[in-house]
Order: sequence, then C-alpha cells, then structure tokens
Amino acid sequence: AHSGRLAVRVGECSEVVALAVSLKLVPQGTLGAAAAGMLSVDGRCKTLDARANGYTRSDGVGALVLGVGSVPQPAAAALCSSLVRQDGRSASLTAPNGSAQRTLLLWVIGRAALAPAEVGSVEAHGTGTALGDPTEFGALVNVHGASARRATPLRVGAATASTGHSEAVSGQVGLLKVQQLLEGATQAANAQLRALNPLLGQRLLGVSPPFDMPTQCAQPDTLIRVGLSSFGYSGTIAHAVLRRA
Repeated sequence: AHSGRLAVRVGECSEVVALAVSLKLVPQGTLGAAAAGMLSVDGRCKTLDARANGYTRSDGVGALVLGVGSVPQPAAAALCSSLVRQDGRSASLTAPNGSAQRTLLLWVIGRAALAPAEVGSVEAHGTGTALGDPTEFGALVNVHGASARRATPLRVGAATASTGHSEAVSGQVGLLKVQQLLEGATQAANAQLRALNPLLGQRLLGVSPPFDMPTQCAQPDTLIRVGLSSFGYSGTIAHAVLRRA
C-alpha cells in the first residue's frame, strides 16, 4: 500500500491494487519458527496479555484498490501518510527497536500534518510476544501518551488476537480492519486480553488520559483518523495514518 500510494502521488498510475497473500502450504516454516521458540504453545496470539507466549501462524489474503478519483465507488478511507523503514541495530534478528519505532510514528504523524492527539485509535502489530508487545506499546505511550492535548484515551487493538499472525499479510489484515473502522463498523475487542501485561501497565504510569484496550465489542464509533503498524521479524517497520474519506 505504501509503494502504491507513492506511485499514485507521483502520477505513475491513476490507481493500484495492493495485494498480499500468505499461505502455509508446507511445514518447514512452522517447524523453523517453533524451533526458534517464536510460536505460542497453545496456538493463541495473546496480544497485550500477561499470558503472551508467542504467536500462531495463520493464512491470509487481502486486496485494496488505491486511487485518486477514478475508483468506481466512493472511498471509505484515505491514506494520509505512510513510511517503511528498517529499525537498525538491535539485540538480535527478531528483537524490536523501540527507539526506531518511536521515530517512525512521529515521522508519519508529522508528515500527515497532525499532532498525536488527533489520532483516535491505533491498530497495533501486536504479535503477542513477551518482548514485542511491551516494546511496541512503549513506543505508542511515548508518542501518544505525551500529548497534553489528548482529551480522550487512545484506543489500541490488534487483529492478530482474533485471526492469528498471517506474517507477510498481517499489515494488510490490519489495513482492512482500519478501513472497516472508518466505515463505522462495530469496534472489535482484543480477543485474548484477560489481564494486562505488567510491563505495559508500568509504561502507563502517570499517563493521562489512560489508553483504552477494549475487551468487549463496542458500538460503531465516529473515528476520524487511525494509525496502523506492521513489523517484520528481520527489522522492517511500517506505519500509516488513515482518515475517514
């Protein structure tokens, strides 16, 4: 979607199809991830939860049309700003870099000519790992929790808790969820959240208003702008801000 947006902006084409596919047709990838200790032993992505113990792999297919005025039907969402980066040096191949994530968030929000307080919700990458969730959440708190202008809590959710982690398609799954949110769909809950990870709770100390991680589905909201994150295990990090069209 990021590359397609750039292509449309510079006039290379009038519309593009952003398509992602990830099918687990052979066992080698799952066996390798299991041997590396990356997978949940009970097959659940317990995103944001104290029980987080790894992720579960899932299949995924998703597509969206991006364009400028030539799309046959009115668009529900507009892509304000996006960026894909590499998070640089970290402790290991799979270890996230919180500082790089903070820089990414600030750049994308600033490029959209927004303040963090103007983003009402964030669809997190949220794999449900003991290291990844606190790092990602810490970056969100650092950027969005420091805003004195925020009058309402930042809502944080992750589709991975419901769908599993579709890896190369995880960002596309999040993008489709954000599109539905901006269309006024029912607010999905954090499916596996029972008790908040204590490391996340520590990062929320002194933050006001607090973040909102709903555990029950809610009525459609009037969200105007939503952030979206997607990260790769090798250090690729991406973020986008979308708004209601």
